[in-house]
Parts: sequence; C-alpha cells; structure tokens
Amino acid sequence: MIETMRINSTNRLFVALALVAGLLSGCADKELTEVRYLASATTTAELYSMDEQETLSVAGHFLRGTEVVVFPNCTERVEKVSYVKLLVDGGEFYAPESALASDKHSVVAEQRVWVRTPATILSNLNESTIAGFADKSAELEVVGYDSLRSDGTVATYKVRQGEVEGYIYGKYTVFTPEEAALRYKAEEYDKVHKAVKNSFGGGEAIGCDFYPVEKPTFEKNPMPHACYSLYLNSCTNVLKNIEAYITLAKQTKINTFVIDIKDNESPGYKADAMLKYSPTNHRRAGDKEALYRRVVSRLHEEGFYVVGRITCFKDSYFVKDNPQCAITERATGEPFKHNKAFWPSGFDRRVWEFNVALAKEAVEKFGFNEINFDYVRFPDRMTKVEEIVDYHNRYGESKVQAIQRFVQYACDEIHKVGAYVSVDVFGESANPGYTTAYGQYWPAISNVADVISGMPYPDHFSNGYYGIQKPWNNPYDILYQWGQRVQGRQAVTPTPAVVRTWVQAYNVMRHVDRNGIAYDAENVEKEIRGLYAAGLTGGYITWLASSNIEKYYQQLGAFQVDYYAEYTTK
Repeated sequence: MIETMRINSTNRLFVALALVAGLLSGCADKELTEVRYLASATTTAELYSMDEQETLSVAGHFLRGTEVVVFPNCTERVEKVSYVKLLVDGGEFYAPESALASDKHSVVAEQRVWVRTPATILSNLNESTIAGFADKSAELEVVGYDSLRSDGTVATYKVRQGEVEGYIYGKYTVFTPEEAALRYKAEEYDKVHKAVKNSFGGGEAIGCDFYPVEKPTFEKNPMPHACYSLYLNSCTNVLKNIEAYITLAKQTKINTFVIDIKDNESPGYKADAMLKYSPTNHRRAGDKEALYRRVVSRLHEEGFYVVGRITCFKDSYFVKDNPQCAITERATGEPFKHNKAFWPSGFDRRVWEFNVALAKEAVEKFGFNEINFDYVRFPDRMTKVEEIVDYHNRYGESKVQAIQRFVQYACDEIHKVGAYVSVDVFGESANPGYTTAYGQYWPAISNVADVISGMPYPDHFSNGYYGIQKPWNNPYDILYQWGQRVQGRQAVTPTPAVVRTWVQAYNVMRHVDRNGIAYDAENVEKEIRGLYAAGLTGGYITWLASSNIEKYYQQLGAFQVDYYAEYTTK
C-alpha cells in the first residue's frame, strides 16, 4: 500500500528545487529492464514520484526486500545522487540507486543497531550456546543477518560488541539509540513497577523489561484450553506403570501428564546434554531412554498433552562438574551448600545452556509438547548469608533481571523446536508490593513465558495468611484469595502468560499441623474451584511427589470435573 508522505526536510526540498532547475537527465533506453530488490537501513525503502513539473516528491514506503522492475538506463541525477525509474505494484516510481539491491540477501543496509530489550548474544544458533549479553541501549555493529520477517525486520543479526561476536534476534533491536532508550508505555507501566519495593534484595522491578512478547501457537502442537494434569516422577516403577495411569486418567477429564526429566540428584535418563555439560548427571541417570520413548509415545497415542519437567538452579550434580558456575563461599571459594543442595548461580550462562539444551533434546527425541522449568530462582532464605556468598554476577544484573532473561532465552530457543515453555514460581510471588528475595517477580516472568505455574500449596501459607485461619484446612478460601492477587499481577503484565497452577495433592505435612486435613477428592476439588472462581482457568497440576496411584484414585472425583466448561459458560 502506498503511503503519501509530506516533504518536510531540507534535503528533499533541495532535491525538488534542483529538479525544477533542470538538473535531471532523461531515459537513454526505456526498453531495458532488470529485476532488483528494495534495500534500506530500516524496514522500508522510500520511493519517489515525479509530477508534471518534473519534481520528485516522496510517494510512499515499501518493505525492503520487495521485488521491483528497474529501468537501469532511465535515471535522474541530482547533486551526485542517481534516481532510477522502477515499477512496483503497478505503479511508476523513482528510487536512489543505493535503495536497490541485485539480490535479496543484500537488502539490509544498516551497519549498526541498538538494543531495545536486553538480550542474549548467541555463539551458535543451532546449539543455543551463549557468547555474551547485550544490555538495553547497547550499540551493536552489524556484520551479517539471516533473513527478513514479513514486516521487513531482520529475524537474526550477526553482530559484534567489543570482542564478542555472535547472533541476536532482531526483535530485540531498533534502528536508533533514542528508540532503544524508551520503555514500553512508560506512562502506564513505569509508575506501577517503580512503586514495587525491593525490600529483600531481589532487585528493582523497574529494571525488568515489559515490551510485549508474541506468544506462539504451534499448529501441529495445540495446547489445551485448560490442562488438567497429573504429575509423574521419573522412578522406573512409576513410568513402567504408565498403562495404569492412562486407565485412571481416561475415567476423568485429565488431559495432560507432567513427567520429570531432571530433578535435583534425580536425573531421568542419560541425555546427551548431560554428557556434554554434566557427566555426573549422566552417570547417575537411569538407562531409561527407551522407557521414556515408550511412555511419551503411549500418552500421545491416547491423546494426552505431555510436559517434561526440569529443575534448573538447584542441581548438585551440575555443581560437582562445574564448580566455577556455583554460588560459592567468599571465604573459601568452595560451592555454598543451601537446603542440603548445591546451587548453580542463576547469573551463570553455562547452566542456562545446559537446561535449555536438555529441554530441546527432550522435545526432539521424545516429542514433549512443553517444557516445565522448576527452581527458576535463586535460593530462598538467604538474607542472613548474602554477604558471605558470591553469585559470580558477571553482567551486574539484579536477581529479577537474571531470572526474566533466562526465561526469555529459554523460550526463544525452545520455541524453535516447536514446544511451549512453562515456569514454576512460588505462591508468594503473586503478592503485590515487593520483589521476592530469590528473584521471582510475577509480571516479569509472566510477560515472557507461555505458561506461569504458581505453587500456592495451602500448607505452605502461615496461619492467618490473607486473614484465613489454618489456610491448609481451608483450601477453597486460600486459593481463591491467592487467585485474586494473581489477577492483579496479570493485569499489570502487557502480554501475560497462561496461568496453570500446581495444587496440593498430598496430605497436610505433620510439622505444619498434626491435626491437619487429608487431601482427598473433596479438598483437591476445593482447591481447583477456588482457582477457577478467581478466574484462573488455565488448568491445574497435581503436586504429589510420590506419584502414588492409589492416592490419585482417592482423589478421582476431583479430576472428573470439567472446570473450564463449568466456569467459562456461566
């Protein structure tokens, strides 16, 4: 479509005056034509038209890469600039020779771009390995690119930043430093995130990025409107019993299974990514690749959506193999043990690479529809030891920034193999007013993930929380109140993720309340109804670490309800 433009620059006015003054030459040969492509240092090329007074004026903008028919001997020259006559979309125009390329791979003319959204620089696009990081407003030298998107933007640039050379997705860059410095709808969102307190050292919410993110829909991999999910651990006895779980599920509305790929000190199978990044995980994993293949295949045959769960930043085996990537003690330099485990630092890009490589391999090898990342955070309860540990924060990021950027990187890379990404967060992260000490800020994660999965287990709330006495004995009330707060976090997120929530499927822990209730069908149903009544209709996942099938049968009634149909048709 031609967009008529008003000439308002000194340059264009000079061109028009020069043409009137008779500085233009004529067409030497109107019959000779060539096919060329519009080139530009932005997404569009500017084309001109000539009026009866032989004055050139801006006629419109066309996407670079557009094929045009050029009359190479039909030119007009003004002040050392040659304008070539051409045909495009049935119209006759003129373009400077610099705006014409002989092949499609030469249509990108920008020599530098600026970073609008902080992003990873990749050293290898296929392997998702990381060369560095580009912060907001960083200037990058363009040394190549792969292809254009339909809107004229570059899909991936090859760039240089100092000594770092690699690839950055074009969607995170812009053409001017002024545009790069802008924040998305600052007048609307900045006041919200500036008001969020950094009471516990997790980082300033305003330091995160809130530009909208295009969430994918994979035609060959449709996600259910609501995932009613059973969790299965990676124990051989559980996976070998898959037919029994299928039989149970087919008596209910269960349409999804979440299966462990890697938990801390419990890797599921001997993945190639483990061999490359963490030989201890590989060595300690079961020889169960064939079993995983059969389990996922059978679930797909029966029409189930299958999610693979991976714990990220709690991985003692990875730390054993990569102590340089760990949170360490400042005094000794040795890995810091917290909650009976060693933690890779959430700032460390090698652990990012490992978990994403493991995820991509699982999708490509077994066909998982989605990857669920757990422990996407720094350790909790670290306030008293912050001064004695070293996180090895290479890029000077806050915790909330690092977590959001990991999720962004993971989504970009896993989407390339056709799978979705869900991220687990503590229930606390739904609370307004502050960022968490461990780096989970709900709007920052929800804005970039496909699915966000809170873990508001009733027995994790303290007595009197939200004004509810013994919340673990009142599953409907506590999850309804929690869900209301989630809605508040989603409302300040430009592109919110689907909310699919973990629900407590185990009995109240005895250290919480020796007289607490059992989580049978009635109480699990109350949890789910509390979520749906609060408007969280993306589904649920049962957290039962043992995956005990007898316990699931005790809860069968809760799984037989189609909550989405019931609550969305009211």
